[in-house]
Amino acid sequence: MHEIDTVVVALTDMQGRLQGKRFHARFFLDEVAAHGTEACAYLLAVDTDMNTVDGYALASWESGYGDFALVPDLATLRTVPWQPGTALVLADVAALDGGPVRVSPRQVLKAQLERVGKLGWTCLAGTELEFVVFEGSYEQAWDRGYRDLTPANRYNVDYSVLGTGRIEPLLRDIRNSMADAGLAVESAKGECNLGQHEIAFRYADALTTADQHVIYKTGAKEIAARHGYALTFMAKPNDAEGNSCHIHLSFRTADGSPVMAGEGPHGLSPAGASILAGLLGGLRELTLLLAPTINSYKRYAAGSFAPTAVAWGPDNRTCALRLVGRGPSLRVECRVPGGDVNPYLALAGLAAAALSGTSRSLPLPEPVTGNAYAVPGLPRVPASLDEALELWSSSALAAEAFGKDVVDHYATMARVELDAYRRAVTDWELRRYFERI
Repeated sequence: MHEIDTVVVALTDMQGRLQGKRFHARFFLDEVAAHGTEACAYLLAVDTDMNTVDGYALASWESGYGDFALVPDLATLRTVPWQPGTALVLADVAALDGGPVRVSPRQVLKAQLERVGKLGWTCLAGTELEFVVFEGSYEQAWDRGYRDLTPANRYNVDYSVLGTGRIEPLLRDIRNSMADAGLAVESAKGECNLGQHEIAFRYADALTTADQHVIYKTGAKEIAARHGYALTFMAKPNDAEGNSCHIHLSFRTADGSPVMAGEGPHGLSPAGASILAGLLGGLRELTLLLAPTINSYKRYAAGSFAPTAVAWGPDNRTCALRLVGRGPSLRVECRVPGGDVNPYLALAGLAAAALSGTSRSLPLPEPVTGNAYAVPGLPRVPASLDEALELWSSSALAAEAFGKDVVDHYATMARVELDAYRRAVTDWELRRYFERI
C-alpha cells in the first residue's frame, strides 16, 4: 500500500499532452474531488511551445484569457508508481457555467461515442505506440540541438530478444510501472529503426484506451529520463523508419456480440463492410485528426510500412486499413497515425467515419491483396499538413459529425503549425544555401 501525498489533476491538450496541477492529497480530497479546479483556457489555444496565438474562439487577448473548469473523472484515478507518493486523475473540461468545452479532445471523442451508443454499440480500440530510445538525457539532447544522438541499439532489433535485452531494464520498468498503474500490458518488442521499440497494451473501450494512451506516453518519458535515456514518440525522428501508432478498431452490441464479424466475404457482416467503407471514404477528409504535425507526413513513403494509398486489404500491411483477425476478434487496423497522434481526436475521427458508412450503407470496394504502394489510381493519403488542412476545412463529413466550432478550432491549430514552420530556417537550408547559393 502506497501513502499518497500528491494528486495530479490533468487534462489532455490539443497536442495530446497532459497539462494540469499537483495538489496536496488532503486538499484534493476535501475540495477538488467534489468541486474540481480551474485553469487558464489558453491550454486549448496555444501552440506546442505554449505561445499564445491568434485565431481561437475559445480564448484570446480580446476575451482576457479567462479560466475554464477541470472536472475530475474519478473513474480514471490511479497511483503513478514512477512518481513517489503520487496519484493521477484525468479531468473533463467545462465552461465555468458548467457547460462542456466541445473542442477539448476528450469531449470531442465523447461526443462521437455518444453517437455510437445510440446504435446500442460500444467502440473498442487499441493503440500500438512505437518509440525510439536515445542514450543521454532530454536536457543533453536539447543542448545538442537534437543532432548526432546515439540510439540505444546500434542495429535493427525487430523481434530480436538479444537486442531488446540491451535495454530491458528500461522496458521492464515501463511495463511493470504501467501494470501497477492499472494498464493491461501485453508485450514489448523491438522495431526496425535503431533504438526503436514498442510496448503493447490490451484493447479496451475507446475512451479508456485514449486515457491510458496519454498516461502511458507521459509515464514512459518520465521513466526513460530516470534511466538516463531520451525517448521520443515523434512520427519521423530521422530518415529511417518512423514511429507509428496503429489503431485497432471494432464494435460490440449491448450483449457483447461483434458488429463487424459475419458470414460475408472476408468474414465481414453487412455492418462491418459498411464500417470499413465509411473508414475508406472518410480517411482523407479526417487525416488532420490522425496526422497533426508537419513531421507526421514524412512517414508516408513507399516501402516504409507507413501507408501511401487509401485502400484496405486482409492482413495487408501495405494498405492504410488492414483487416485483422477472424470471428469475434475481427477488427480494422488503421495504419495512418504516427506516434505524435492525439488518441482522442484520432479515435473520434475513426468513429465518425465508421458511422458515416453505416448510416449510408456504403458499399465496400474490392480489397487490395498485393502491394498497395504499386497499385495505380488509388486515392492517396494526404502528403502534407497543408493538404490535410484543406480537406478537413472543406469536409462535409467533419462539419456534420463534429460541428463548425470543432472544425474551426483544429483548422486554426494546423494553420498555426504551418505558419511556425514557414517562418523557421532549418539546418538543411543553411547547409544547402549558406555558401553555395
